[in-house]
Amino acid sequence: MPEPTFEQKSETVSVVNSGEPANPGIHEYQPGTPSKSRWWIWILVLIACVVGGALYYERQPAGESKAKAASLPRAVPIAAAPAKKGDIGVYVEALGTVTPVYTDSVTSRVQGEIMEVHYKEGQMISKGDPLLEIDPRPYEAALTQSEGQLAHDQAVLSEARIDLDRYKSAFARNAVAQQQVYDQEQTVLQDEGTVKNDEGNVETAKVNVAYTHITSPIEGRVGLRLVDPGNIVQANGTTPLVVVAQLQPITVIFSVAEDYLPQIQQQLRAGHTMAVTALDRTQEKQIAVGSLLTLDNQIDTTTGTVKLKAIFPNKDLSLFPNQFVNARLLVETEHNATLVPTAAIQRNAQGAFVYVITPDKTAQMKIVKPGTVDGNTAAVEGIEPNQLVAVNGFDRLQDGVKVSFRNGNGGKRGNSADNADGEEIP
Repeated sequence: MPEPTFEQKSETVSVVNSGEPANPGIHEYQPGTPSKSRWWIWILVLIACVVGGALYYERQPAGESKAKAASLPRAVPIAAAPAKKGDIGVYVEALGTVTPVYTDSVTSRVQGEIMEVHYKEGQMISKGDPLLEIDPRPYEAALTQSEGQLAHDQAVLSEARIDLDRYKSAFARNAVAQQQVYDQEQTVLQDEGTVKNDEGNVETAKVNVAYTHITSPIEGRVGLRLVDPGNIVQANGTTPLVVVAQLQPITVIFSVAEDYLPQIQQQLRAGHTMAVTALDRTQEKQIAVGSLLTLDNQIDTTTGTVKLKAIFPNKDLSLFPNQFVNARLLVETEHNATLVPTAAIQRNAQGAFVYVITPDKTAQMKIVKPGTVDGNTAAVEGIEPNQLVAVNGFDRLQDGVKVSFRNGNGGKRGNSADNADGEEIP
């Protein structure tokens, strides 16, 4: 078949471009015109680029802001207190028991019926006040008998002495033998012995009569009534009739470790008064203040402790016999020590340290050597007085971290160190 001429090709193209329908059975080649599938691919790529660019530009500023925010240091809020120079006491604490100086369990020394009870339960009494009255009549009768026997024997003695004088006069005239004079002298001595025995019986009877009137041997407080009028009591019985305990002054006995014994002995030998404070069970309330009286003469080998006794005036009767208290003995006082709140002292593997706050509000770790601790105050070595130390916020504090004061002014109040309990400083 002959090739179409140039004119024929042009006509074919013009027909197609003019929009006239071509022969459906003939697929003609149209150079430069892409197929429909390639157009959709380009559209999808364009959409993906637009969406990706939008997401990139949207996330880019947020990421930069977060990075900048993370790079900026945040100030840790804390409370601080300045270290101060002052005195702190070295205390020894122990559990003690209140013990009266004197405790008397009064019993009867004679037998008889109780006639009267003169005291009231819980009454404060003085020495010599009447307590009980036992029927004195049997003992008064015995006293009368003893006095009668004494009078009889005294008369016999007088008669014997008269006879002796008569025999001596007769012997001077050689009227009687010497032996008779000697016998009469011995008779006088026997009668004198009898009289002395009678005098003793009289005194015994008087004492028994006195024992029927029971009085208080000491000043103190009586306990509950143990006997009633009409009861029969036995002589020298073991059951007390009344118990009297002295309350003013009163003592506290407590035990401390033998390691403190040299310091305590040194203070006692120097004649120094060592203060002792009695606290309640929670160690929050002060009950009374006294002084160390003495210490025991031996160490308890089973516990390695030594007993101490302190005496208290107990003017307000705040201490009660057999009461348990916490005793604090002031062994000595350290002067011009650097004091910080106990809460400021932290510990790690290297030892104890504190966070010192510099003037530019930066936390700086300082290694310290803790010393004496008294409640919420501790003595330390390694920092200077008036330096601010952090007392809380340690979960986020690090060396070199910026801090901010919760009170807003940096805790610069001059007397705030007195609040050595870690409070925020206004």
